[in-house]
This record gives sequence, structure tokens and C-alpha cells, in this order.
Amino acid sequence: MRSFLSHLVPHSLKYRIFAVFALIILIPFSVLNLYNYQKIESLVQKKISEQSHEQLDNLHRSLDDQLSIAFKTLIFLEQDSDVRSILQEPARNTVLTNKELIEDKFKGLNNSFFLYNPSVYFTLLDLNGNVYTSYQPRYPLDYDRILDNPSFAEMKETGSSYLWITDDENYVSRDITRSPTLLSLYSELRDNRNRAYGLARVSIDFSFWFQSNLQKSASEQAYFILSRKGETIARSEPDAELSAPAIAEVSKSPSSGYWIDRERKELVNYSYLASLDWYMVNSIPLNILFNEIETLKKQYFLTFYGITAAFIAVAFMIAHAFTRPLAHMMRKMREAVRKDLRTRLPEKNYKGEILELTRTFNTMMVDMNGLIERLKAEERQKDAVHFQMLLAQMNPHFLLNTLNTMKWIGMRNKNEEIVEICLSLGKLLETSLNSDVDLIHLQDEIDLTKAFIYIQQIRYGNRFEVEFSYDEGILYALVPKLSLQPLVDNAIRHGIANMADGGKIRIRIRLGGEQEELLVLEVEDNGIGIEKSRQAQQGRKRPGIGLSNVRERLRLLFKDKGELEIVSLEQGTLSRMYLPLLISEPYEGNRQFIS
Repeated sequence: MRSFLSHLVPHSLKYRIFAVFALIILIPFSVLNLYNYQKIESLVQKKISEQSHEQLDNLHRSLDDQLSIAFKTLIFLEQDSDVRSILQEPARNTVLTNKELIEDKFKGLNNSFFLYNPSVYFTLLDLNGNVYTSYQPRYPLDYDRILDNPSFAEMKETGSSYLWITDDENYVSRDITRSPTLLSLYSELRDNRNRAYGLARVSIDFSFWFQSNLQKSASEQAYFILSRKGETIARSEPDAELSAPAIAEVSKSPSSGYWIDRERKELVNYSYLASLDWYMVNSIPLNILFNEIETLKKQYFLTFYGITAAFIAVAFMIAHAFTRPLAHMMRKMREAVRKDLRTRLPEKNYKGEILELTRTFNTMMVDMNGLIERLKAEERQKDAVHFQMLLAQMNPHFLLNTLNTMKWIGMRNKNEEIVEICLSLGKLLETSLNSDVDLIHLQDEIDLTKAFIYIQQIRYGNRFEVEFSYDEGILYALVPKLSLQPLVDNAIRHGIANMADGGKIRIRIRLGGEQEELLVLEVEDNGIGIEKSRQAQQGRKRPGIGLSNVRERLRLLFKDKGELEIVSLEQGTLSRMYLPLLISEPYEGNRQFIS
């Protein structure tokens, strides 16, 4: 029976996991329930948002009606002949008579089919210092004070015939309205000949209008009017507030939509009024929307947690089944370290992936033992090569010691020329013997080149001149050691060696490349040139290796980023070397250091 069950249970780990998921159906069930829950929640949010936007649109249309009414009454007053006569010729009647006539016009407007809402206030000014109002003012009427209103001044500066002000200070008595601001239409009154004969201000108590339109709205919802700057202009409840993130989300762009305030758990709907640059906003608590969904949500999570617990239990049993051989393998690996990798795992106790892992482990142990043996053999070969290199360095060291002896003899005989030659040659020889360093500072390379030039000047009797040109800021750039000296040697040997006098070598070092990422070393001579030099060297037994040595070292050090080119000139030859710009300490410039 046990053998039969072992055949039914898959040995491969991936098939075991697949069987568990197929039996429990954890992922399909969880994803399906989560999708259904989110779908229902999204549909409810969308439906409520659509209904809320209908209410906001109704408010929007109602406010547009108020604006239209205010504009129509302004046109009515402007076209009324009695009003025009009183404002143009106030002296025809007494002040009291003019006031009564204007007030009758205001009453007629309030009683007409245009103005069914009493929260509209009129102010008329003629050009002779008279003011007429349809309301009880908060402050004593002062013609000059009203005329100095910034809105009249702005309208005059812009040359517009009318101007809407959304935050006009409330000038009506507190016994009538306590709203902090009014929505006002400022305009200039003109006759048929387009001549100004007065000024008008029509103000709407939009807070009163807002409250009266929301008396029948749901008490759980809060309504707001926001400015484009995010300032709350009106609210349906005195203690109603929008969160700062909600205000920022609504006022960030002139558009309509909805947003979920996760912090306050509210659905925020908003509609943009382009005519006033306002937003109509309402907020609905999410718990009102999802009361019926909460029960479904609890059932879903109870089911999900139950299935998850079952999955964890089964997964624990499966994990225990395949982690036990892995733990055994870990112990064997520790044992392999102690026994110099000579441990092997038994293969007959495992199946499936564990068996393949065991075989791989045993193969790895065999390969690692072979690798260690090869490394030991290579290390012995390296020791032998190093010994031969030490023997090969004995002769150059003997030559260096001999140069030092010649230098002391020259100093004793007070022969400065011999001393300087020994010092210069010693620098070159000592640098060539130092095999631990491939890159040196440009300043050191220049010093070595000058030492080499000194020897050649002595050899050729100062028949040529050498001119250096470089920027002090790149003296600590890294260059291959003894890379400039072969270029100078090539210029002397193949360029100006056969010249009687007048030889000149120019050594220029500069930055190159589009972003000055290259170091360019140039050696130019005015010698006999490439072709004549080749003809003169035809009988030479040993070919030169200086330039080929430089090219090979550039390839080894910099791959394709280093280059050496030889350019033939009308008189002489130009050798140009390109290197990556590498700056090393102690340079303190703006370049990145490479230690």
C-alpha cells in the first residue's frame, strides 16, 4: 500500500505544488472573490457619483440662472428710459422723488418673473454724486467711497463693459444677510449713443442661494463651493470641512470628476464652473455607500482566511518533506569543508529534483578537487617562473650598480657631463626594472623623457631643440611608463639624426575628444620624413621594436580606447597617441580622482 501511494504522489516539486493548488483552488477562488468585491464597490461608487453629479449639475444650472437674471436686470435698468432720465438729469426732480422712482423700479424687478429670489441687491450711481440702492446698507452711503471700489477701477483700466467679482465684500446690513462675501456684477451704463451716464452693481447673495437650494438634500452629505485657489466660499453645514488632500485634488485642474478620500473615508464629487472659476463639491461618507456590502465583505474575508489557513498547513507539510533532505545536504557540505572536499552524498535515498541535486553536489566535489590540484600545479609553475625572473634581473641590476660607480667616478673627477648622463640613464633603467607599476604620472613621464633627451643631446652634440607644451592641470594624469620616450626616440633616430643642424622636436600634451575625455600626446619633428627614413633603414639588420612595443602595451592596458598613429607631414613626422584621461591624486581639480 505504501509503495502504491508513493507512485501516486509526484516526486517533482513543481508537480506537488501544482497538485496542492489544483485541490484547494486557492488562487482562483481568492482572485474571483476579490474581483467581484472590487467590481461591486466600483459600480456602487460610479452610480453614486453619477447621481451626485446630477445634483451638482442642477446647482450649476441654478447658479447660471441667477447669473443670467442678474445680467438681464442690468440690461433692463440700462434700457429703462425713466432710470436713464433720472441718472442723466437728476436736477429735474427732487432728490426724494428720484429716490422713490428708482426704488419703485427695484421693487418692480423683484416682483417680476425674472427675480423670484430676494437675495439680489442693486446699486446705481449717476455721474453727479447720487447713489440709489435696493437694500439697507451696512455703512452710510458715500458716493466717493463706492466709486473708489477697485472693481470699478479695474473695469475702467481693462476697458470691459462689465466685470464679475466672485468675492465682493458684503456691504448689505447684517439684519438682512450675514454672508461674508457676495457675487457682484459691475457694469457701466450707456445710452443709445454709447455714452456713459452711470454705473451699476448687481450683487447676488450666493450663500443664501446655496443654503436655500440644499434644504432638501440628504443630511449625510455635505456641499461646498471652492475657488480655484482652494478657498471654501460656501458650505451647506457650518461645521462641514473638506480635508487638505481633497481640496488639493479638486483644485489642481479645471475639470469635473470624483476622488476617494482614504484618510477621511469619503467619496468627493466635484463639478467645475468655468464662468466663475469655481467648483461645486459634495462629500459622501463611504460607510453610507457600502452598508450593504460590508456583510459580503466579512463573509469573503472569513472564507479567504479559512482557505489560507488550510493552504499554510498543507504547504508546511510539503515544505517539511523536501527541506529535510536539503538540511542533510547542508550538513554534508559542512563536513566536506572539514574533510578537504572528500565527502559524497548517497544517491539511493532520494528521487526527483533532490536526486539531481545530490548528483550535482557529488560531481561538484569531484570537479573542485581536480581544480585544486591544477591550481597547486600552476602555483608551483609560477614559483619557478618567478625564480627565473629573479635570475634574469641580476644583469640589469649589475648594470645599474655599474652606472652608480661611474657616476661617483665622474663626481670625483668633477666631470659633470658623465654624472648627468649616469643620472639620466639610471632613471630610465630603474623605471624599466620596476615591473609592479604600469601607469605613472604624466609629470614623471615628462621627467624620464627629459632625461632621455639629455643623453641624446650629448650624443648628437646639441644639434636639435626640444620644445614642451602642456597644461599644468594635467600633470597628474596617468600614462603608461616609458610611452613618450619611444616617440621621441623615433623622432630623433628616424627624423633628425642625419640632419647637420636645425632639428626641432615639439612635444604637445593636451585634452581631446568631444567631452575632453582623452589625453593626447603628440611628438612632431622637422626631420627627413617617413619615406626617406625607410630608404635609409633598408640595410639595417635588426628591425625597430619601439613603436610596436608601445602599440602592444596600449592594447593590453586600454583595449580599443588607446591608439597610436603616425602622420607624414610635408617636412617631418607627427606621432600622436590617444589615451583615456585618468586623473590620480594628488591632483585637486574638478575631474574625478582615480586612486
